[in-house]
Amino acid sequence: MSGTAPVTPVEPSPWNLPNALTVLRIILVPVFGWLLLSHGGDSVVHRWLACAVFVGAMITDKVDGDIARSRGLVTNFGKVADPIADKALSGMAFIGLSVLDVIPWWMTVLVLVREWGITLMRFAVIRHGVMPAGRGGKLKTTLQAVALGALSAPLWTLPLAGLWEALAWITLVAAVVVTVVTGVDYVLKAYRLREGSDRTAAKRARSGGSTGD
Repeated sequence: MSGTAPVTPVEPSPWNLPNALTVLRIILVPVFGWLLLSHGGDSVVHRWLACAVFVGAMITDKVDGDIARSRGLVTNFGKVADPIADKALSGMAFIGLSVLDVIPWWMTVLVLVREWGITLMRFAVIRHGVMPAGRGGKLKTTLQAVALGALSAPLWTLPLAGLWEALAWITLVAAVVVTVVTGVDYVLKAYRLREGSDRTAAKRARSGGSTGD
């Protein structure tokens, strides 16, 4: 009696719309940086264009994820490239705004160490399991996007400029706080994931077996 061989799911081709949007977002990073820093950040036109590029890039982040999940187009390339694109764009915004003395450098360094540190940590523990993005991470991304998009714009040209700048700064401070808190939470999750994984259990069993007897 012959059994039916299990069907191995085939990964969709990486040549798809979500991945194309991810690549576009990476390409837009230097474009955004050039517009933001052009003329020392004093050009109203370039600052509005920088804001528009940043907002457009963040929209592609939402769109490519929705398309990939709804159409079954999630690929290994997308899993790796998507967070890199996000970190590159937000990192360029933090660094550029610090160069322009809009955001203090200590904030930028704190956020970048957290962002890239957690990204590297997630890759390091991937042998033990995948750490999905939680609600805190999504809130962090949203707050950062709103704050960085607003501060990239020439808010001084708007009516009630002081109010808009205050709201942008309140959002930025909230983003930094959530960034740090979620970073600590991810470290704890990574530790629990590693300690509770089958890989760690097997390693302990082998170690115990070698020292027993």
